[in-house]
Amino acid sequence: MNYHTPVMLEESLNGLNIKPDGTYVDLTFGGGGHSNSILSNLSEKGSLYSFDVDADALINVDIIKNNSFNFIEGNFRFFGNFLKLKGKKKVDGIIADLGISSHQIDTEERGFSIRGINNLDMRMNAALQISASDLLNTYKLEKLIRIFSEYGEIRNSIQLANFIVKKRSLKKIKTNLDLIDIIKPFAIKNRENKYYAKVFQALRIEVNDEINALKDFLIQTPQTLNDKGRLVIISYHSLEDRLVKNFINKGNFIGESKKDLYGNEKLFFKPINKKPITPKFTEIKNNPRARSAKMRIGKLI
Repeated sequence: MNYHTPVMLEESLNGLNIKPDGTYVDLTFGGGGHSNSILSNLSEKGSLYSFDVDADALINVDIIKNNSFNFIEGNFRFFGNFLKLKGKKKVDGIIADLGISSHQIDTEERGFSIRGINNLDMRMNAALQISASDLLNTYKLEKLIRIFSEYGEIRNSIQLANFIVKKRSLKKIKTNLDLIDIIKPFAIKNRENKYYAKVFQALRIEVNDEINALKDFLIQTPQTLNDKGRLVIISYHSLEDRLVKNFINKGNFIGESKKDLYGNEKLFFKPINKKPITPKFTEIKNNPRARSAKMRIGKLI
């Protein structure tokens, strides 16, 4: 199965600076692309712990036949606790590819895509109670405005949210086409798909609580990494990248320098790359979905 092409694979391995006997964590197993490549660089003494909650991703777990591989079915926002349960308090490197997988996009019944006709689900974990359709039909106006403004960075979020509330009173919003019919008048002509993508992104982030999950995970990394351990994050939109950048560069999410009583900055990481690493032209040509990817690497101080 061509589940998902791993983005910036070579750059990821270089960023982790893998030691053959080291212990590593892949927080977004997906199709197993990054995990497989990490394992190929480990000796029998090395170990890899991979995480995922997506039932479709679990199909790929049994394909990996390696004694160094350990799979944990759990949300990466709690990865520190899961590792402790496995007897691992410290690791040498952590990688997270925050993007939605090609498989998730192409599986229309998951509701992530604007293509086809499918129910608006968007749950990464089927156990979550609220789908995108539930959200659109039940959230109050003010909450919808916040979601579209913050998570989609949509300028006309007030007008959009008001129109959705008006339309849902006449007919329940169930499918992607139901939603596209409603939001189409707000999109710029000939740039409709870009607008739709922003709306869908905002809904997906809210359904899966992605921003808070990212913050929860990042906060745990300093105490989980060994001395000079590496943190490698691949993000796909400005909200994620801004949080990752601020945390690696400034040790907090607001991006402002904070100092202790002695005037020293409270930092956890030294950034390996001042500017984000982006995919090469050849990779984007072969995998167009990689075009928005940005990688940041931090080394624990």
